[in-house]
Amino acid sequence: MHAWPASEVPALPGKGRDLRIHDTATGGLVTLDPGPVARIYVCGITPYDATHLGHAATYNAFDLVQRVWLDTKRQVHYVQNVTDVDDPLLERAVRDGQDWTELAERETALFREDMTALRMLPPRDYIGAVEAIPGIVPLVERLRNAGAAYELEGDVYFSVEADPHFGEVSHLDAGAMRLLSAERGGDPERPGKKNPLDPMLWMAAREGEPSWDGGALGPGRPGWHIECVAIALDRLGMGFDVQGGGSDLAFPHHEMGASHAQALTGEHPFAKAYVHAGMVALNGEKMSKSKGNLVFVSALRRDGVNPAAIRLALLSHHYRADWEWTDPVLDTAVERLGRWRAAVSRPDGPVADGLVEEIREALANDLDAPSALLAVDRWVAIQQSDGGADESAPGLVSRAVDALLGVAL
Repeated sequence: MHAWPASEVPALPGKGRDLRIHDTATGGLVTLDPGPVARIYVCGITPYDATHLGHAATYNAFDLVQRVWLDTKRQVHYVQNVTDVDDPLLERAVRDGQDWTELAERETALFREDMTALRMLPPRDYIGAVEAIPGIVPLVERLRNAGAAYELEGDVYFSVEADPHFGEVSHLDAGAMRLLSAERGGDPERPGKKNPLDPMLWMAAREGEPSWDGGALGPGRPGWHIECVAIALDRLGMGFDVQGGGSDLAFPHHEMGASHAQALTGEHPFAKAYVHAGMVALNGEKMSKSKGNLVFVSALRRDGVNPAAIRLALLSHHYRADWEWTDPVLDTAVERLGRWRAAVSRPDGPVADGLVEEIREALANDLDAPSALLAVDRWVAIQQSDGGADESAPGLVSRAVDALLGVAL
């Protein structure tokens, strides 16, 4: 599966700072010190309704992570998956009378278009769950052979008891886990499971649903969590730098994925930091496909909204915050974009070296994009009121805003 084209990242003078970021597993800030190649895995979309602003906010956060690392003169190995077979996708296809593969392909193509418009840097590896199945089957067999998985009426379940570190990502109690499992694709009430929280690794073929050859497992399709584990282990290996996604993935998805990988390898941790973006609401409720209260990037673009303004609207909220999309949020972003573009279009301006360092410092401090925007606002205000004599300043500001914030002026 191919990703989307990369926009050029301008080179800046000097060197960026190492990133301090909030790690869900430790509950505090950690300073990431990757090697020459920083490794990040971000969970991708289930392509049946893309790309809403909740998606965009999440991928914007991890785009900033890439940009901070690139500014430290590192390379970045970014991997993202597409859950291109899953119950919600199949249910939507049946509801709309569509072929599920055509639905997945169409929505994935739209997602690529939106990511390109928003200047999100693409992953090096963009992998669909379906194409990963040949690598998933052996992992499930290994878990079963090691006694870390068991069969129940043809389905194969992972035993959470097999990982002594289970629970160390989300730090939830068993009751909270059980509730979230039921809400987020699990089946804690199924009779016969060893533990209600045990997640499915391999679903035996169901009538009328797609299935693949599982070898000794029999025909079927993989569970949600093992898909990401197989892709991450294959492309990044254990102990990669950041596992990322929305805050609703901390449990069960990232918790279960970590346990799968740790039981498979005997190593810990799966990722050095678990980083989660907040949720975006509309009309007082979290944007979700099930509720239908979605604002789509493609719809905003069709209405003539500049993608740079959409990106500025996302950047105006801290990535970990839960916030609400409103017309004033977008109006403020449109107005800000106009002021910034007018400022950098002038032939000279106030010295901007300090501004570049302010943006770097803000982003290195847990991706504090709102503070970075305010720093640019201050430079623009001086430019508007007093001007300046530095002919290189507008160009430097334009390059810095592009390289570090992903906004083309």
